[in-house]
Amino acid sequence: MLQRSRDMNARMDLSDSATTRDRKVPFVSGAPGAFQGRSAGDLLTGKTPLEHDVRDFLNHLVVERNLSGNTVAAYRRDLEAYLVHLIARGIDAPEDVRRVDVEAFVAARRECGYASASIERALSSVKSFHRFLVREGICETHPTANVHLPKKEERLPDYISIDAARALLDQEFPTGAAGARDRAMLEVLYGCGLRASELVGLDVQDLYLDDEFVRVLGKGSKQRLVPLCGSALKALVDYLDGPRHELAAHARRVAACPGVFLNKNGGRISRQSVHAICERYGRLVGIEGLHPHTLRHSFATHMLAGGADLRVLQEILGHADISTTQIYTHVDRTHLREVYLSAHPRA
Repeated sequence: MLQRSRDMNARMDLSDSATTRDRKVPFVSGAPGAFQGRSAGDLLTGKTPLEHDVRDFLNHLVVERNLSGNTVAAYRRDLEAYLVHLIARGIDAPEDVRRVDVEAFVAARRECGYASASIERALSSVKSFHRFLVREGICETHPTANVHLPKKEERLPDYISIDAARALLDQEFPTGAAGARDRAMLEVLYGCGLRASELVGLDVQDLYLDDEFVRVLGKGSKQRLVPLCGSALKALVDYLDGPRHELAAHARRVAACPGVFLNKNGGRISRQSVHAICERYGRLVGIEGLHPHTLRHSFATHMLAGGADLRVLQEILGHADISTTQIYTHVDRTHLREVYLSAHPRA
């Protein structure tokens, strides 16, 4: 076994993460008695070599790769589940992990009913973890080297029609600051194709209203400029001209929140609130389960159907790879086929 070399004093302490604090991991049949009653946060306190290594890997993601908090939290959840699985099999050191253990982890996730995308993400996290161990000289064995990711189901993104988008955004919103904010949020989500996290992260200084652009901080902390025009711009200006000040007046802190979209207490609105707002207003016009990402997908689909260039759309959406944007060409083809079948007399 290779010599381990770690200086834990120089590393960040992730054991008190909000994603795991006070959350209990269900007991796994066959797990050693020492595991019973331990919380998820307790898994990463360095009591075993594997737990120690997972903490090192998460620190690496934060410090060296500078990944977002949400991404690191996703890695952490996946690796916590992986640790539970390995401990249940009596494994507490990385050099003891074999390919069959990893394959059993994948099989267990599938038996529990996890979607293919969730299984793929979990296995990707595990593979990244073991690659890190080999690269850092912590372990010689690479049990995931020949374990292939499960075939991902090809799913077309959910989107709503142009008429449904019009009904959503043209409905009567409540009078008052919250109603003006909600209208502006929905208009910007659909008008700019933003992710919910990007909308929540917008600061007033990111708005270039005279130039009709907004600066967005996307995945990987990459910035991009997105056009802000038409009804989205008007709704946002209407909100900024008064309603936002009303919400900001309820702030409990001395320093004003720089966020564009504020909650009733004058603080930055949360992603959970954005999701709830989308669902509520969608339900009012007959759109069940409306998600912020559905509006992003709808923006892209409608832009492409209207003749937008794929490369321009890639830039607006903030996709690192054009292949991610190309999914919307399949959506457009599906729409064209449906129109053809419904309209052609001999179809």
